[in-house]
Amino acid sequence: MRNYKISLAGDLGSGKSTIAKFLTEKYGLEKVSIGSIQRQMAQKMNMDTCEFNKYMESHPEFDNILDTKLSEYEKIDGRFLFDSRLAWHFVPSSFKVYMKVSPQVAGKRVYNAERADETYSSVEDAVDKLIERRRSERERFLQFYNVDITDLSNYDFVIDTENKTIQQVVNQVCEAFETWLNQN
Repeated sequence: MRNYKISLAGDLGSGKSTIAKFLTEKYGLEKVSIGSIQRQMAQKMNMDTCEFNKYMESHPEFDNILDTKLSEYEKIDGRFLFDSRLAWHFVPSSFKVYMKVSPQVAGKRVYNAERADETYSSVEDAVDKLIERRRSERERFLQFYNVDITDLSNYDFVIDTENKTIQQVVNQVCEAFETWLNQN
């Protein structure tokens, strides 16, 4: 059995969790979601994800916990999918995917998803909070790691999910992944 890893990064609301579900089923991957772990940490501290991101700007120990856990996967044999902003950095052997979407479409998607751990009063509120979260993450990662998560040259495959169906995104990611597998 061949070992391989896929890292999914991208804009908030780009569909990472949805695509991760399809890829884990298709390729028999174990999913590691740093976002889920971060949401649990935020919940324990009675914060929403935006508040927790701001809090993490001055408390790098939380990023350290998450990133140490993630970097350990570089040494582990297996088939993994990482739903994480920085997996491409901490697991460099992975196939690195970046999923793009505009803030307006992302705002509509997350507002309509009605996630229990993220509440928005309107689509506009969702857009504003997503933009703020992204700004906070980008600044934090630049400061702590000197890494720009918006630099698309960090990724093996970049896909704009805005005007595509889920199946189109899955098909294109799978095609790119299988090409990458054959070359590595």
